[in-house]
Amino acid sequence: MSVHKEVKKVTTHQLQEMKRRGEKIAMLTAYDYTMAKIIDHAGIDVILVGDSASNVMAGHETTLPITLDQMIYHASSVIRAIDRALVVVDLPFGSYQGNSKEALTSAIKIMKESGAHAVKLEGGREIKDSIERILSAGIPVMGHLGLTPQSIYKFGTYTVRAKEEEEAQRLINDAKILEESGCFALVVEKIPAKLAAEVSNSISIPVIGIGAGGGVDGQVLVTHDMLGMTHEFSPRFLRRYLSLYESMTGAFQQYIKDVKSKDFPNETEQY
Repeated sequence: MSVHKEVKKVTTHQLQEMKRRGEKIAMLTAYDYTMAKIIDHAGIDVILVGDSASNVMAGHETTLPITLDQMIYHASSVIRAIDRALVVVDLPFGSYQGNSKEALTSAIKIMKESGAHAVKLEGGREIKDSIERILSAGIPVMGHLGLTPQSIYKFGTYTVRAKEEEEAQRLINDAKILEESGCFALVVEKIPAKLAAEVSNSISIPVIGIGAGGGVDGQVLVTHDMLGMTHEFSPRFLRRYLSLYESMTGAFQQYIKDVKSKDFPNETEQY
């Protein structure tokens, strides 16, 4: 009789325990079944189905164009691959801002149609009502402060946020508001490392950074960036673990050459 080893699923509660123990949380993005399966199997804690799919998968300049239904499509694909990771899905631009009722409807739609485990919203005090409404339906919420890509046209630039004292203080206050509202964790993007560490120390929920230094409770990167599949994007915070752009190009060129020279398929590669 084969003993099926039960895979222990990562939960929001476990992430909070990890923070308490001082164990760092590892998070990556995924938008499709094949990639999600590999990432999950590698042992990642959290998978973010990011609205960065708008850039990475669809080629848009910003995250704004992606729709709720497209996010659900990506999330469903990822969920089908997962045995262990906690899967968090971004609520896309326009599906929650300024309307807590719509925020709840969007979150419910994502959870029902994709089977995801939690949603992520960008912003602080201005979305407090939306967060509380979503939580009232029993849906876990992850926050997102600092550089909030959905607000790119408001800021006009993707530069580091909260360098000024006033904005920094506001960010710390927003983090506390998100914790009080019931968020189980929060992402801080492109803020000074010192401020990020201060945020992490001032709240009890996990703070996951991207371009926010090492003083936070975990890290997130866009998978296609850390694998080196994208090569035109090189922010300081990005560590490339592979250079897939080069090796994939080499493989494709070799295949083209083999087809043209009639080397592929050979005798053993046919029926």
